[in-house]
Amino acid sequence: MASDFRLKERLPYITDRLVETYRTHGSTSHLGHCPLPNYEAVIQATEWMKEILFPGYRRRDGLHMGNVTYYVGDLIDKLHDLLTQQIARALRHEANHSADCDPVRLADFEALGQAKTLAFLEQLPELRKILALDVQAAYDGDPACKSLDEVILCYPGFEAVTVYRLAHLLHELQVPLVPRMMTEWAHSRTGIDIHPGAKIGTYFFIDHGTGVVIGETCEIGNHVKLYQGVTLGALSFPTDAEGRLVRGTKRHPTIEDRVVIYANATVLGGRTVVGHDSVIGSSVWLTRSVPPHSTVTLERPNLRIFGERCEDLKPEASLADAPRTSAKATAGGNGAAPGTTGH
Repeated sequence: MASDFRLKERLPYITDRLVETYRTHGSTSHLGHCPLPNYEAVIQATEWMKEILFPGYRRRDGLHMGNVTYYVGDLIDKLHDLLTQQIARALRHEANHSADCDPVRLADFEALGQAKTLAFLEQLPELRKILALDVQAAYDGDPACKSLDEVILCYPGFEAVTVYRLAHLLHELQVPLVPRMMTEWAHSRTGIDIHPGAKIGTYFFIDHGTGVVIGETCEIGNHVKLYQGVTLGALSFPTDAEGRLVRGTKRHPTIEDRVVIYANATVLGGRTVVGHDSVIGSSVWLTRSVPPHSTVTLERPNLRIFGERCEDLKPEASLADAPRTSAKATAGGNGAAPGTTGH
């Protein structure tokens, strides 16, 4: 071993310095209290949820109607126990009961955790119907997609929406921490950030997906399609007289039915409403409402196009002066819509 063993004598000193920060900066350590929800356990529960929702697509091969009841029943039993424990931990932490973890009080939270777990599990059959519409929306909305199986197996947008819908059920049951842990895990896997508090209708499709952000108080209708890089965010954060953020207000936009929002568009503000059957073009920055059946685009940019030879290195005419067919091709493909799709 090339390292100098004698230098390891410094390690106890480093350890003592770190432990001292646990005393002086206690807000970033959780010591001497009842345990928080366990990250690995929450992720395991989420994986089991997806296995229950989409049997045969995930870990277990060879499932059929003759054995699926036993297999799913076993998963639901394990999920019940694990989720009850994690929800109970989250509820106790939210109630700010710390210190000695009194077993009587802990039992109260376990009972409440079980009640919320059962209420959640009872909604899974209906959730499967909603997710089937999301799968269909992805297939119908993407000409590159060859089958419904491809959506379930391959599409990061559908992965993020699936976890969001599961987390949203728990959020509606007023379960703290756990829903956000689930969606942030999906965020790390897909690059798509959907807050579990957002309200999203049926037949929803996020195409490509990377960089999409959907804020906590966003409301999205049915048959809505988003492309990569779309932000549905807050315009500003109100504060109280002492400068602290005011929480619980509507900060994010409302997107009505049958709206398409193209790549890298930004729609901000709790009072902003995008009317039904509207199209928001690529890279638009929108902070005010638009009526139904609107099309919102940026003005055509002036492009400079250069050739390989020196004599060709001169500015070309702007898009406004170019033939219409050329402008469409330059602006993003086939000219069928005011955005770029990547297909």
